[in-house]
Amino acid sequence: MHPPAPAPGGQEFPYWLVAAMFMAVAAALAIAASDLYAQIFATVAQGIGITIFVTAVAFALASALGLGIALMALSNSIWLRQVARFYVEIIRGVPILVLLFWIAFAGVPAFVAFWNFVAAPLREAGWVEELLVRDVSLLWRAVLALTIGYSAFIAEVFRAGIQSVETGQIEAAKALGLSRFQRFRLIVFPQAIRTILPPLGNDFVAMVKDSSLVSVLGVADITQMGKISAAGSFRFFETYSIVAYIYLILTVGLSLALRGLEKRMRKAAGGNG
Repeated sequence: MHPPAPAPGGQEFPYWLVAAMFMAVAAALAIAASDLYAQIFATVAQGIGITIFVTAVAFALASALGLGIALMALSNSIWLRQVARFYVEIIRGVPILVLLFWIAFAGVPAFVAFWNFVAAPLREAGWVEELLVRDVSLLWRAVLALTIGYSAFIAEVFRAGIQSVETGQIEAAKALGLSRFQRFRLIVFPQAIRTILPPLGNDFVAMVKDSSLVSVLGVADITQMGKISAAGSFRFFETYSIVAYIYLILTVGLSLALRGLEKRMRKAAGGNG
């Protein structure tokens, strides 16, 4: 048997979305109607702000760092290209959870020791104070780890997007006398972003989920608040069902928003064409 033909225009009716919305509304009503679920939800929801903060800051920093690594990988200098390739391959080979532990308990202490060694003359002169490991909060160690971990993947997304732009257009821009920066800003990046946006959006959604790993450092995100609630009430089914529910609301909502943005960009590109 052949699968049913898609609706006119190539788009199928999103039955899955209707089912998901029905389940989300039913879950919300169940939480509102139960004092137990409402109490657990109130506790777990305290971590939403931290989850959004960690994700937004880490993703912004990872995108900036990833773009820099991608430009290094496309540089005319063999040394910059090799450094970029070394960074990408090494960082991508380390699991995010392991990277979190390494940054938090090895990388940051090593950096603090190095900083105190370099800044020793300034400290003796009374210009700076000694930096202690505890001065770097676990929250920012988690942000740093996610930034480094995701920057390697985002760098490959940027590199592929930039390379997707036809070289003929770049050569034409050179012939017009545009500088390297002007070519990137006016010609390359506006076209590359259409290729970059879908995988970049997927990485953003993935980071929302991977931000739950920061709970292993005691950062009070959604998952950590769920662990605290479950440990105190022993209501593991109820607690982690609500944790999963909140993450689903965040990730599915974000995915739909990104799809809408992609459609608008495609329409805009078609209209300009």
